[in-house]
Amino acid sequence: MIDFDLKSFSENTDVEEYDVVIIGGGPGGITAGIYTVQAGLRPVVIEKAIEGGMMNNTELVENWPGTNSIRGMELSEKMADHAKEFGVKFIGAEVVDVKTKEDKKVAILDNGKEIKGKVLIISTGSRPRLLNSKGEKEFMGKGVSYCATCDGHFFKDKEIIVVGGGNSALDEALFLTKIVKKITVVQNLAYLTADKLLQKKLSDTGKVDYIFSSVVKEIKGDKFVNKLIILNTETNEEKELDTEGIFVFVGLSPNTEFLKDKIPLNKWGYIEADETMETSRKGIYAVGDVRSKEIRQIVTAAADGAIAASHAARKYF
Repeated sequence: MIDFDLKSFSENTDVEEYDVVIIGGGPGGITAGIYTVQAGLRPVVIEKAIEGGMMNNTELVENWPGTNSIRGMELSEKMADHAKEFGVKFIGAEVVDVKTKEDKKVAILDNGKEIKGKVLIISTGSRPRLLNSKGEKEFMGKGVSYCATCDGHFFKDKEIIVVGGGNSALDEALFLTKIVKKITVVQNLAYLTADKLLQKKLSDTGKVDYIFSSVVKEIKGDKFVNKLIILNTETNEEKELDTEGIFVFVGLSPNTEFLKDKIPLNKWGYIEADETMETSRKGIYAVGDVRSKEIRQIVTAAADGAIAASHAARKYF
């Protein structure tokens, strides 16, 4: 049992120095905050958007232990509330730069304020990767979307295209089958990479067709998307598809631009860390989707956060 008031330090809004500075309030960052408090330390979580990160864009989470299914926004809220009840301080701001001196780490916010700590845990997650096809940026918000939960209701009873064949693409497509009339999945490979159970669930809806070995060459329309030009990578044949909307789920890009030249990143921009989540820079940890690893799930992000916080508490305090 911790022998101090867990909330005592979280109520002082003028505090600029903490034991542990956590950048990013997704499942990894929130869990790191909870475990840091359990270790008797003072953490702060800095989140530029909504607490929970990309969990908020997931309609249903069905593989979180202890729940058959839970809405992503609900799970986000429960995690954040848990941390706040423990006394974890949250700051709503964007980190635009960091200073990584040996004995002190500093997160510089978009309002110019500096948040200092002995340990820095980076949990900034990732964002949807763009197709970088002609017309994509022109039609963002005009028929091109990257979030079924956010925008699905705009496409009620319409015929749409989902680009991508992994778990995220098919999970979002499954959600969209409850709203739209028909979905055509366009996948760049000759097969789907999503879990077999998810593939079956989607096919069983009877609302989905598939086009394989094809990439998006151009997105066309007037004021709103109405056509997609795809290129078959095996035959080099182009094909025009009529559509009333396009949802893109082709992977993720890490949110690490502000860390360039600060800590080592791999060629894809992800942070390299060891099994304790510590990077090659002492006192700097990376957890969740921003870290270079094979499996990116809510449960693995939470595990990363627990490991990083526990290791940092033992090593640096």
